[in-house]
Amino acid sequence: MPLLGRYYVPGLCVEDHSIAVPVDWGGANPADVLRSGLAKDGPDGSPATLGLFYRVLCAPEHVHDDLPLLVFLQGGPGGQCPRPLGPSDDGWIAEAVRHFRVVLPDQRGTGRSSRIDAQSVAGMDARAAADYLKLFLADSIVRDFEYLRLKAFGGARWASLGQSYGGFLTLTYLSLFPHGLAASFTTGGIPHVPADAAEVYAHTFPRMMAKTRRYYERYPQDARRVAAIADRLAQGDVTLPNGDPFSLNRLRMLGADFGMKPSFERLHWLVDQAFTGGDGAVLPEDDSSGVPHADHAYGCEPAALSTGFLMNVLARTASYERPLYWPLQEFIYADGELDHPIRWAAQHELEHHPEYAADARPFMFTGEAVFPWMFDEDSSLRPFRPAVELLMEDTHFGRIYDVGQLERNDVPLQAAVYFDDMYVDSGLQLDTLSRIGNAHAWVTNEFEHDGVHDGPTVFRRLYEEARDRGDLANLR
Repeated sequence: MPLLGRYYVPGLCVEDHSIAVPVDWGGANPADVLRSGLAKDGPDGSPATLGLFYRVLCAPEHVHDDLPLLVFLQGGPGGQCPRPLGPSDDGWIAEAVRHFRVVLPDQRGTGRSSRIDAQSVAGMDARAAADYLKLFLADSIVRDFEYLRLKAFGGARWASLGQSYGGFLTLTYLSLFPHGLAASFTTGGIPHVPADAAEVYAHTFPRMMAKTRRYYERYPQDARRVAAIADRLAQGDVTLPNGDPFSLNRLRMLGADFGMKPSFERLHWLVDQAFTGGDGAVLPEDDSSGVPHADHAYGCEPAALSTGFLMNVLARTASYERPLYWPLQEFIYADGELDHPIRWAAQHELEHHPEYAADARPFMFTGEAVFPWMFDEDSSLRPFRPAVELLMEDTHFGRIYDVGQLERNDVPLQAAVYFDDMYVDSGLQLDTLSRIGNAHAWVTNEFEHDGVHDGPTVFRRLYEEARDRGDLANLR
């Protein structure tokens, strides 16, 4: 493939590449497309292909070595591959480049792979945009990667490492093109099969609330600070620096990374500087004098939220950097012909929990869950609203899992299952793994959902377990 660039970041040799892949695979086999050639653009000028960008990493000492390939299946949905500052910047990379040449593809629609954002769909009618977004789910992503393996790497079987949503992609790969994989690793990412969004949120909402309670147990003073912020927002006149309304709903989103370390500390120091004036403290709970404290920010109305706090809230909750993450969030559970539409599964589950009432205290945060209000209040998501509404009523999606093939699977699969994972229920993961051939689980509560990024330990453990079982013997 044409080499777009070759350079070094400290400790890594990096090569940039890109190939063309079909916009709409239409269920085709990548091997057949490779033989027949890519389709031409339509008579109306509509593109038949999009660009799939990928990087190849290796340790400088292995530049001339013929190492086996490891393809990284990024989390998401709508996540681009890492842009490492060095081998230790993203924990697993330092270990991986000891054994592999690492392939980092940007999934279609992300990074430099024909990136989609709000501008991309703003000019489309709702139906066209909905049909287009369907082309950026697992069935297309995995076909892209299999075509990449065949075209750019001569059909050499590769190992895969799937983090979070990358584990979902792993099971799609094992379902559709198992012959392309020599071994697979997953971290925090085995989906429940059969897939059901409502079932997922029935399991995840109790964990979201449990994480919130643990946050307040660790930082009890924050219960009053967060309540004070919520009381201020309830007045309905606060906006974020880009003009978006700062609502109670948006405040809840700050719990989205509670399943990762050190998320409690990140939120604690964020709310620590929420208020301006004096020492920025909240009026003590046992102060019954009724006299405002001149040196306390919340001793009188209205409390002033600091500009820095508002800017950080915007950075943490806006979708400019991950424009596909929320639009596709619930459709990663859509597998083939659905019995019923998804219809905002997370919103439906939230309505069963009075703990999330606007005036309920302690104030509860949400996690990895998408809600209808986001597409009204977040200007970076607003253009997606008509398409997402249609998809929420849709029942026809690409097939992503083959239960029979997974039961017959003979590709070694080594999974790290995080026992306390907030995003992907460990019990559901283990249930799926019990029905996949040649699957092995390492269950641990030592790490949160992002454990593979937190140093070399997780990937090293998976690699050594697979190696010592003889599961990597097919790697060339």
